[in-house]
Amino acid sequence: MRLKYPLLASFLLLVACGPSDEEVALSETKARAERAARLAYEGEILAWRDQRVARLTRPDGWLSLVGLHWINPGATYVGAAEDNGTRLAIGPPQLGMVSLSDEGALSLRIAPDAEVTINGEPASGTVPLLADSQDGGPTVVGFNRGDASFVVIERVGRFGLRVRNAMARTRTSFPGLDYFDIDPAFRFTARFHAHPPGKTLEIINVLGMAEPMVNPGWLEFDKDGKTFRVEAVDEGDGQLFIIFADRTSGHDTYAAARFVYAAPAGRDGTTTLDFNTAYNPPCAFVAYSTCPMPPPENRLDLAVRAGEKKPRPFPE
Repeated sequence: MRLKYPLLASFLLLVACGPSDEEVALSETKARAERAARLAYEGEILAWRDQRVARLTRPDGWLSLVGLHWINPGATYVGAAEDNGTRLAIGPPQLGMVSLSDEGALSLRIAPDAEVTINGEPASGTVPLLADSQDGGPTVVGFNRGDASFVVIERVGRFGLRVRNAMARTRTSFPGLDYFDIDPAFRFTARFHAHPPGKTLEIINVLGMAEPMVNPGWLEFDKDGKTFRVEAVDEGDGQLFIIFADRTSGHDTYAAARFVYAAPAGRDGTTTLDFNTAYNPPCAFVAYSTCPMPPPENRLDLAVRAGEKKPRPFPE
């Protein structure tokens, strides 16, 4: 019986020292706020994923690519017939003749019987063509009643015709995308370190072409007690574009690379680097793109288990 009273006293002491009603209410309020923030964040990522699929699958999106034809200075006949110098996978037998001058000026002489549009408007005769590297470009040459088109791209001084078909199997039979679970642990407040103005970084694309890109600086972030660094390039819109590979590349994710964007750094020198919005380059889905590959600095010794996984196989 002598043990009864000390135990009772201890119990009463614990009760007296427990959290107050106010502390319980504050804890519950904090938990609700954290749940609401988590749900809001997950909603943002899910909305981003929906937008990603919409961009990828639109009629003139990456999944509609069916050809990439490099052209040399001079003239080449273009169309679907076998006797064309540049034979397209789709289109009228004779679409016209593309001319490229030694100075890089391009034009299309439209075949008399070909139904062609230029930037959506019916056209005939000879029309100038703008490449994707030129202001206001590229010129969209449409045919097959709007289902198909080509544009001129420029890569390191070379010009090519990039052909699209809205009814391409890669688009019409697209099996969808797979993702890692949304993980806030891969959303970082990254520190931006600027390079001297005018610095460029040589980026190699999947075709082996080397192209210098504007390299404004690098981002630095911490994960599991280690500091990681990635170089950013600027495609001309001021956004920080990161081309990277990591320990998941070739296993859970596409072997060559993934892409992720970050906003320009704020006044405090930081920006948000969220790998939950990392995604596959176009060359993961089609063979007619010129995707940039990661520079050596962006091959991370880290398993980035966030964002888009490797593409699903197309149905047989």
